[in-house]
Amino acid sequence: MEVKPNETKQISAFFVFFLMPGMQIGVGILGFEQVIAKEAGHDAWISVIISGLIINAFIWMCYKLLGRGPNTFDLVAIHQDLFGKWIGNTFNILFILYFIIISITIIRTYIEVIQVWMFPGINVLMLLTIILVLVYSFVTGGFRVLTGFSLIGLVIVAPLFLLIFFPLKHAHFGNLGPVLDHSFLEIMVACKKMTLNYVGFELLLIYYPFIKKRELSQKWAQFGVLFTMSIYLVSMIVSTAYYHQEQLKGLIWATLTFWKVVDLPFVERFEYVGITLWLFKVLPNICLGVWAASRTMKRVFGVKQKKMVVFILSVILVSGLLLDTHNEIYWFNTLVSRIGFFIIFLYIPFIFIWQSIVYKVRSHKP
Repeated sequence: MEVKPNETKQISAFFVFFLMPGMQIGVGILGFEQVIAKEAGHDAWISVIISGLIINAFIWMCYKLLGRGPNTFDLVAIHQDLFGKWIGNTFNILFILYFIIISITIIRTYIEVIQVWMFPGINVLMLLTIILVLVYSFVTGGFRVLTGFSLIGLVIVAPLFLLIFFPLKHAHFGNLGPVLDHSFLEIMVACKKMTLNYVGFELLLIYYPFIKKRELSQKWAQFGVLFTMSIYLVSMIVSTAYYHQEQLKGLIWATLTFWKVVDLPFVERFEYVGITLWLFKVLPNICLGVWAASRTMKRVFGVKQKKMVVFILSVILVSGLLLDTHNEIYWFNTLVSRIGFFIIFLYIPFIFIWQSIVYKVRSHKP
């Protein structure tokens, strides 16, 4: 039987548009250019487009998964329907861990940006605690609050997207050619590296019951992913045109370096302003990840969601303190990227095909 939230806790289909970039655009955009430029060079922008279109196809798969049967209203129900209670809940627990490590990655990477660019000696425990207290207040406010926060966060940081045009007066668009100078394999490897930046759309499998008129929401989800892709695409093209290829491959935070080019009469170090404002973009990422993990735990174990939120935040706090050096944080980001690649490119197609087979077999049973 479907666990349908009260209508006062649901959102209009239109707001799914904001939930997609609300989870996909985060701390990764501050330095994703280097990662894919190492693989595809000046053709990396092609990888951004291909990977974005692939995500659109996976969005379609998610909606098919959620709409095929009477008991497929979220990921927990899909797993239990296809694999039974015990095996299905094993998969659900793995997804709980997945949502938690995504949140850990986002918060710890953002704190590292603050350490490198603003305050090298900042107390990590203090900053983690402050951010997690904010996360708790938003997550316990409910899913509608998180949706509104995703919208507000996007509006607040929108001016920062326009700052990317400051370097254009020094750009050399000849750096983009010759087009398709790299092999198909190199471009596809760069697509794989882009995985971490598109992670988050799969939360649709958790918050789907909270959408009013769900059948109308797919187009907004698709538009949301295309919006995310366009932001990454513009950033990649400008980075390729502004930096020399070898220079770009050596820059850990290419977008942040753009902000140093910004010359405003009332601000001397604009990157400080940019990093501070970016908290309004990072917080919705963390909140949605924590909410998805706690919601899944509530569905699987039948416990109160607020208690699970406290437990999850405690795990994030301890994990954030254990990830102390840049190498450890980089290793953890790489690990999460590989897990995300497995979830997106392997598991979702697998469960999509498996559901088709199971339903076909069931339909032929007398």
